[in-house]
Amino acid sequence: MTHTALLCVRNEGAFLLEWLAHHRAVGFDHFVVFSNDCEDGTDDMLDHLATLGWLTHLRNDGPYDKGGIQFTALKAAAKRDEIAQADWLLPLDVDEFVNIHTGDHTLTALHTALPEATAITLTWRLFGTSGQVRYQDTPVTETFTRCAPAVLHWPWRAAMFKTLYRNDGTYGKPGVHRPRAPDPARLEQARWFDGHGRPLPDQFRTKRIFSNFGQDNYGLAQLNHYPLGALESYVLKADRGRAVHSDHLLGLDYFVERNFNTDEDSSIQAIFPRRDAVLNELRADPTLTALHDAAVTWRKQRFEALLRLEPFRALFGRLMMAQPTQPLPVQAARFLVHHANLARQAKGS
Repeated sequence: MTHTALLCVRNEGAFLLEWLAHHRAVGFDHFVVFSNDCEDGTDDMLDHLATLGWLTHLRNDGPYDKGGIQFTALKAAAKRDEIAQADWLLPLDVDEFVNIHTGDHTLTALHTALPEATAITLTWRLFGTSGQVRYQDTPVTETFTRCAPAVLHWPWRAAMFKTLYRNDGTYGKPGVHRPRAPDPARLEQARWFDGHGRPLPDQFRTKRIFSNFGQDNYGLAQLNHYPLGALESYVLKADRGRAVHSDHLLGLDYFVERNFNTDEDSSIQAIFPRRDAVLNELRADPTLTALHDAAVTWRKQRFEALLRLEPFRALFGRLMMAQPTQPLPVQAARFLVHHANLARQAKGS
């Protein structure tokens, strides 16, 4: 049984080796990685990794479909042999790390726990800045351990998921959060489960991109999501733009909605011994080490350049003054959920 992860990156060379080592340790056999418009050498690193047989690297330099950079990449991925040959697929971002809590913390253990599943929703657990201001060349999963509570009632984005799904023809195309192009003749056979091990209702087969609120969705597995990094890294993220909507500038609103630091979660460290073995192997390659170091230097220099520009200097100042996000009281959250549901119903009518 093979597992392939799909990834889109731009200027992420400083984080790439950790991400790859972690997910190889979790159990992914192959990676299909799209790069676009890189300035830090990420594309060169991916080219070298491809020559080593580690992954398939595809340049995604445009033009892009109306849906944006990531949609264009996933559309192209649907036509690749590497995707067709995989038994299971999972589209991910470089700030997302699969964290399995059952068995030996691998994909095999997750399948053993959910043998009937043909799709498993891995719900985000949002990790905040952990008080980090300066970007440092240290592993993301070790640096950022402060996160949102296991049970949240709002915001809805905190409950978004990515879908690990069996590539058996039920769905024809990978999607950002869930597989697309369902085959009506096969859809009835789909069995969706959440990361807590609960069977999901039929609506998840064709829609929904977020898990239910007000409950723990992480019993068997979760998706550690590090959307912010240190404050300096967030300024670079604002400069880069969003993978899905690259023309949408990131500001303080995006930051505040994700900067949860109320809880501590170091459960991902269970995979560290296996991850470190793979990471040491990658770092032993002098070309990869040089490319990684160059990407780290680029990030530091880029931040200094951005701080000379007023929009980014102003953003950094606001970030320095922003307080960590606190969970909303249940009553306030229910009020927002109710009106969000009304808005969706009105939109659909």
